[in-house]
Formats: sequence, C-alpha cells, structure tokens
Amino acid sequence: MVEVKVLKGGAVATKQVDASAFGTKVLGRTLKDAIVMYEANARQGTVQARTRAMVRGPNKKLWPQKHTGRARMGTPKSPLWRGGGRIHPPEPRDHGYAMPKQARRAALRNAIFTKFRDQEVAIADGWPTGKPNTKGAAAILAKLGMAGSATVVTTEVDRNLCLSLRNVPLVDVRTLADLNARQVLLRRYLVLTPQAYQALEQRFGKKES
Repeated sequence: MVEVKVLKGGAVATKQVDASAFGTKVLGRTLKDAIVMYEANARQGTVQARTRAMVRGPNKKLWPQKHTGRARMGTPKSPLWRGGGRIHPPEPRDHGYAMPKQARRAALRNAIFTKFRDQEVAIADGWPTGKPNTKGAAAILAKLGMAGSATVVTTEVDRNLCLSLRNVPLVDVRTLADLNARQVLLRRYLVLTPQAYQALEQRFGKKES
C-alpha cells in the first residue's frame, strides 16, 4: 500500500492505494523500449544535405587531366572541395515504428506503477470551470506541492483546464486515452481528476491474465 495525496474541497489529505494492482516491479527494458519508440516517432526526419548533383556550379573540368603537375580534378562540386557536395549525406526519412500493442500497454501500466511506488501521484478536484483561470489551476498544483513538474490527466478534453495550464512551465494536460509511458515519465508528478482515477482503476486495476 502507498499513500496518495487527495485534494477535495480545498483541503489536502492522503489515502492508501494498492499499487500492486499496476505491477510489482519496474520493467526497465520495456519502459526504455517504449520511450525510444515514442521519441523516434516524434522526430521530423527532415534533415537533408546536398550531394554533388544538388550543388550549384559548373561541370567543366578545371584543368587538363595530365601534364600539369597538379592532382587530377574534375568539377568544383566534388566533395573534396570546399563548398562541394557531401558524400552519402543525410536524407529525409521516416524514423517511426511501432511496438506491439500489448507491449505499449504494459509500458504505460508499469510507468504508472512507478509513480504510485514513488508516491508521486495525486487526485484533485476543484479545477476551473466556466472560464480559464490560470491562477486557480496553478494554486491547486501548489497546494499539492506538485507545481514544478506535473501531468494533469482528465477523462475528456477539458478546454478550460487546457487554457488555464498551457502557459505554466513543465505542466501538461492529457486525457487518459492520450496517455503513454513517455508522457507519464516526462514529468515528475501525475495529477488525476477523480473521474480519471476511477477510469484508471477500471482500465488497469485488475491484473491481466
């Protein structure tokens, strides 16, 4: 059992949660593979350098091949010359790939387990409604002592909450459906709405057969 902070009605309390429902040990290799995959999928892959065919310049031979006492040389677009093309340059490519769905699910579940184990999870309500309120949303994180780096998880897209926290440094707002292992580990704390915590228990609470 681990302690989880609970903010309700403006008061902070704690409750005991069975973290073993999310796992019993840290799966380091699975987490590492998942994070590398998500980072690779986020790469734009637009880097490019010019080959000798792309470099602008003349194709005329600079001097005769023989009897000049100089090394043989053709076009100034050669990679051997300053300003010439590159040999085997990087080209635009897609770095993305996919892990099996069960592996991604296991990585997310284990990442959540690490947060519960390290007592870096909180459940909070009282988020701004009606209109965005950055001061009020930031005050909730401050009461929990999690204002420095946190991921706030909701069940549905909450426009007011997104607008309230979008300018707060190192604070992200994600729905449970969009949550992945990288996002869980990207920020130090995981702050759940009561609805998100219930949905999380329903989704991962029972051990998979």
